[in-house]
Amino acid sequence: MQQTPLHSVHERLGARMVEFGGWHMPVQYGPILDEVRCVREKVGLFDLSHMGRFRLTGADRISALDKIVTTFVGRIPVDSIRYGLICQEDGGALDDILVYRGEEDVFLVVNASNTERDMAWLKEHLAGANVSLEDQTDELAMLALQGQDSVATLQTVVEDLDLLTIGYYKSGFGTLCGLPNVRVSRTGYTGEDGFEIYFDSGESERVWNALMEAGAQYGLKPIGLGARDTLRLEAGMSLYGHEISETRNPIEAGLSFGISFHEDKGDWIGRDALAQIKANPTNKLVGVTTDGKRAPREGYPVMSGDEQIGVVCSGAISPTLSKNIGTAYVPLAFSEAGTKVQMDLRGKRQDLTVTDLPFYSRKR
Repeated sequence: MQQTPLHSVHERLGARMVEFGGWHMPVQYGPILDEVRCVREKVGLFDLSHMGRFRLTGADRISALDKIVTTFVGRIPVDSIRYGLICQEDGGALDDILVYRGEEDVFLVVNASNTERDMAWLKEHLAGANVSLEDQTDELAMLALQGQDSVATLQTVVEDLDLLTIGYYKSGFGTLCGLPNVRVSRTGYTGEDGFEIYFDSGESERVWNALMEAGAQYGLKPIGLGARDTLRLEAGMSLYGHEISETRNPIEAGLSFGISFHEDKGDWIGRDALAQIKANPTNKLVGVTTDGKRAPREGYPVMSGDEQIGVVCSGAISPTLSKNIGTAYVPLAFSEAGTKVQMDLRGKRQDLTVTDLPFYSRKR
């Protein structure tokens, strides 16, 4: 099992460690619901060094990548970021990714569990193009600061970069804790304002400690993957292996914003299949809430009368909404907000109400 450069720090902090995507990661440092509240109300620090990080250079980097990913790389402004996916020919998702466009490179962030597969897929489909593909997962650490006090916390340790000038899904480079040329992006997976930073992995513990010290006055706490999962669910963000997978397409998952059918982009892997699904969708990913005692959990059947109409993808207790929430795929006929269905808990039924996603959206 792989470990991030901060593994010993998490253990000293008393984190409960679990396997996640082949990595030994902190799922929680304290009560998960308290960690969720900390991010919603203050600021939290996440170790995301398990995520995959690739850098593409070469004259064909943009045109070649546009044949592989769903977003229109050629239309991304320099220093901007777009959400996209890598799909199979049948439209099933192999991964969802972030695409950073720089002056001379393209930087990709991929899911930890898919890093090796994504690298192999990219190598196969970039063959013959003038592109150099570099895996920077071990070389670069990745941390996230998320919450309303993330700007104030991070600016304390960043020089020569005014964080207020970096818009949402934009990035820049600055000096962080004395480290030059650190990539800083206004991105996250929580529904809150925040940043993700990339720097020399050998400096991980020093940077972590500096951020913890800088954020102490704002109530900053380390946050585990358990709270991160609840935060992203409240914000209606898909998780690979749950809402999207090789057998779940991004159109019905509500991810059309990350897919371009523009003729100038040209053909790409999965385009034809997703165009057909877009024209004739049969299912839709929806939110569900319940006043019952049990939170929806992955795999619970969704029922209408005696008929199973869908399945729960994710679920959690939401401290922000003070109720149990989840996501599920249902046929279009059952996808309207307010529709009443049920989930089956080993033969026992609990009422669900279909709702639009996201459950939570911060005030901007």
